[in-house]
Amino acid sequence: MTVHERTQVGIVGAGPAGLLLSHLLSLGGVDSVCVETRSRAYCESRQRAGMLESTTVELLRAVGLGDRLDAEGLEHDGIYLQFDGERHHMNFRELTGGRWITIYAQTEIVKDIIAARTAAGAAPQFEVSNTAVSALDTARPVLSYTDARGMRHVVTCDVIAGCDGFHGITRRSIPGGGLTMLAERSYPYAWLGILAAAPPSTDEVIYCRHDNGFALHSMRTPEIGRLYLQVPADEDISRWPDERIWPELATRFALPGWSLTSGPVLQKSITPMRSFVAAPMRFGNLFLAGDAAHIVPPTGAKGLNLAVADVTALATALIRLIRDGDAELTAAYSDHCLERVWRSTHLSWWMTSMLHIAPDQDQFESELQLAQLRHLVSSRTAAASLAETYTGYRPLRFDPSTRLDAARLWPSVA
Repeated sequence: MTVHERTQVGIVGAGPAGLLLSHLLSLGGVDSVCVETRSRAYCESRQRAGMLESTTVELLRAVGLGDRLDAEGLEHDGIYLQFDGERHHMNFRELTGGRWITIYAQTEIVKDIIAARTAAGAAPQFEVSNTAVSALDTARPVLSYTDARGMRHVVTCDVIAGCDGFHGITRRSIPGGGLTMLAERSYPYAWLGILAAAPPSTDEVIYCRHDNGFALHSMRTPEIGRLYLQVPADEDISRWPDERIWPELATRFALPGWSLTSGPVLQKSITPMRSFVAAPMRFGNLFLAGDAAHIVPPTGAKGLNLAVADVTALATALIRLIRDGDAELTAAYSDHCLERVWRSTHLSWWMTSMLHIAPDQDQFESELQLAQLRHLVSSRTAAASLAETYTGYRPLRFDPSTRLDAARLWPSVA
């Protein structure tokens, strides 16, 4: 049986981008249907990013999603940079005049938004299959899918938002020539990440450049640690039993008088390193957001924050378009987002290149890395530049009720 339906915005993907877009649209009085191939349990347990820019935190608070974030999020002044047997504190709050970072896992944000959408009677449709988008270059694009009960839905929309990640169907549904740029860079290493029942060994996140490879010490809660090791790009996770992971982490983080707290490993995974940007972030009445349009290596902690920035802009633009018939912001959406995307892509590439050891790296490249790191910790100007971009250099503006034009609302398109 096929059911024909109508909505204003069809959203493909119930990760943080799609969920937040649905929530923001509802605040502006715009209806949406959000579909996801995975189960709700999977979406609420999938371990991903956990570092939030201050601009992301402020946006989530402003749209009614800050209660648990404020109660459980771990606010940090900055980070530590460790290299050549030294550890230096980078106080972002001082360097930026008040901006900070917060650790609150992506899984928790997903739970918060799903709970909010469910309470509003607009829960996403999970475990759908055979999802497709069509008629993208018309005034009535179509989202079709089969729900978990086997019923086929054909949903006519005003616009469709592709929030379905790098491997999703929306970007791949754009016909040849619809994207003018597909820029990509793969890195010759990956991250082995663990979630461990081990209280953090430090008060701030540690970024460590070591001759054995990069390491990152982070946390999810005061009792749960999140730690990473640089490994070869094609590494087999079976080669890393717990009894190998902890000694290697201890070696890379080693400093006199400091010790690493270990504990049972709860989860273990390997994450490839990739930079990717597709442009423009729109084809007809299909708009791309988050990982569907761009990927950054996790070194700069930008993936989740870029997704939030994308859909904050997209929601404002779509509300203006659908409610007011004003297409100025949708026309500016891609250029506005790509300015932030490329700045964040540069930060992520730069930090990745500075802190990781390439397989064929020679002494010349190693000395260049150390020179960059020494300059970063000794120059306030260099440190402030890192702090500004890392913490969110430009506020996120969700204010669809105003009549500001694009150039004043989004200075990047002026």
